[in-house]
This record gives sequence, structure tokens and C-alpha cells, in this order.
Amino acid sequence: MKAAILNSLDGTFQIEEIDIDAPRGREVLVEVKASGLCHSDLHFAEQDFGVPLPAVLGHELAGVVLAIGPEVREFVVGDHVVGSLIQFCGHCRACIGGRTYQCTHPEETLRDDPDHAHRLTRNGEGVAQVFGTGAFAERALVHENQLAKVPKELPFAQASLLGCGTITGAGAAINTASVRPGETVAVIGIGGVGLNVISGAQLAGAARIVAIDMQPKKEELARKFGATDFIDASAGDSVAAVQALIEGGVDHAFEVVGIKATSEQAIKMVRKGGGAYLIGVHSPANTIDVNVTIDLLTNQVDLRGVYMGSSNIKHDIPMYARLYLEGKLNLDDLISREISLSDINDAYKELKGGAIARSVITSF
Repeated sequence: MKAAILNSLDGTFQIEEIDIDAPRGREVLVEVKASGLCHSDLHFAEQDFGVPLPAVLGHELAGVVLAIGPEVREFVVGDHVVGSLIQFCGHCRACIGGRTYQCTHPEETLRDDPDHAHRLTRNGEGVAQVFGTGAFAERALVHENQLAKVPKELPFAQASLLGCGTITGAGAAINTASVRPGETVAVIGIGGVGLNVISGAQLAGAARIVAIDMQPKKEELARKFGATDFIDASAGDSVAAVQALIEGGVDHAFEVVGIKATSEQAIKMVRKGGGAYLIGVHSPANTIDVNVTIDLLTNQVDLRGVYMGSSNIKHDIPMYARLYLEGKLNLDDLISREISLSDINDAYKELKGGAIARSVITSF
């Protein structure tokens, strides 16, 4: 099959032909119909997170089941599915408690058979399948625990975004922060995930949603998703601007950029007793400064790292799919353009510049 291969940590992909195995055990072979370009994949393509090379990245996956392994219980050929990078065993303490995103044995979704160790190979040598999905390819071989069934009337491009951007962003507001009706929210970074945070806050009933970005042209898009206010971060002190809008600060601040300065700003934007939620992927070497006495003890700020919107994909992905089909969740405006697999490098250059929300591969 055709796939976009990362051969070195230079942020570029080569389109090559590789081999994909038949499904074994609880694996599902999916014909990829759409694959979103998430910024997280670009981080992994440029920085050393310990991923072996060569590798196939991509985790915003939507497609059709082509074949199933002999132990698959949940899917049949022809099902429409959405994939996610959340890997869970289903039987550890966290999974039994419904916190599949905190699974302590995610490796159980991968192969442990030394005779058939690799799902993907190139000239007989293994190719890493990052996140257990490897969606920058014509097909993906995925454990059934990383897939959720969705209605067939859901368009593939929109469906692909549910597996990461939507569950991470909307989930951060709904699941992690438990935003309540009437509360106030600030979102720093209005990319694909940030727009989904806004959607989640609106679904939860937030009274004020302040969108913050370095690009003023993001204002119109942010308001389409439910933002009530917009702050141009390039024009001055964003913390002061938030506090000028909402006395004392917001109830919840979400950082979706992944840098030190904006993470520290999120902590300063919230009211006493409020919550700051760090969603953006930082460089592995990054640290932030927190004043324990002022920020945590005196102001009692709840500082949380957010992983995948604290989501249970088997529940949340079908829920968001229904909300979209009912006209209650905006996915259409998340898609800046649909591209072919061969356009992946140019599309990531655009995404890196921050001018677009999401490009989605729909032609392979």
C-alpha cells in the first residue's frame, strides 16, 4: 500500500510503497477514507519523542472495515469507524473505572508475537506504526479497542476529526474541566483543538468564551464556534485583557499551544479557585514556572494536564457524531481543505504557520 513515511526527524514525509499484514487476534483492517493532519504528528516528526524510524504517523482516522481478526467482537466488514490514539487494555483498574485514557497497559493493543511482530514492513524490515494507528496510509491495521463505530451518513472528512481534535478539545471542556452553565472560559490558541474547546464550552453552557490567538483573522472563525470575545495576543498583555473583560479572571483557562509563556498565562488568567488546563504538546525538555504559594495555595488554582480530553472513545466519539448529525456540533468549519496524501508536506507547512484549522487527506 501507499504510505507517507517519516525516515528522519526533519518534519518531512516520503510517499512510498510498504506492506501491511493481515489482521490477527483483535486487529481490524481499515480502508482509510480520511486522515486529519494534527499538529501533534508534526511535533513527533520534528522532535525526538523516542519513536523508532522509519515510521508511519497519523491518528485522525476514518474509514471502512475491510477485514477483521478472528477474535474481534465489536466490528464487522463494512462498518464505518473512527480511530483514536487512545490505547487501552479494558481490564486494568483505570479502564474498569471508565478512565480508558489512563490505561496502565496500553501495550496490550500492540503485537507481542515475535514471529509476526510488525504490522507494517518495508522490504521485509519493520516500520513503526505510531500511536498504533499509522493513518497516513491507504490502509490501517488497528486493535479494536482503538476504534469506534459511527453512523454511515457521517462524512468521512468530518468523522476523522472526532478521533483526536474533537475528543481532545471538546472533551477538555466537558470531561476534564466539567464546565457548567453560566461559567466563563478562555482558550489560548485557536487551531483545530482550540476551536473544539470552544465548541465543548458552548455545549456545556458557558456564558462567556474568550478566544485568544496571535492572528486577528482567527476571530471570525472562533465566533463561528461560539466564542463571545476575541483577544489579539500580538497586541499586548493577554492576561490583562482577559481580566479587563471578566473581573477577577475566568473560571477555566485552556492552553492549546504548548509553550512555556502561554501555559503560565493560563494560570494567571483564572479567578481564585479556577482551573488552568494544559492541552498543548510541549517539547519533552520544556518546564514551566509555577509560584506554589501565590498560584496554588493562595489563589487555589487547579492546574491540570489534559490527555485526549479525558475521553472514553467508545462513548464519546459516537456521541459527538450524533451531535454533528443533529446540527449541534460544528465540524464543517474545522476543515480548511481536503488534500491528497502527496500534498502532506505542503499542508503541514501551512498548518505550522497557523493560518489554517485542519487539512484532511481524503485522496490516497
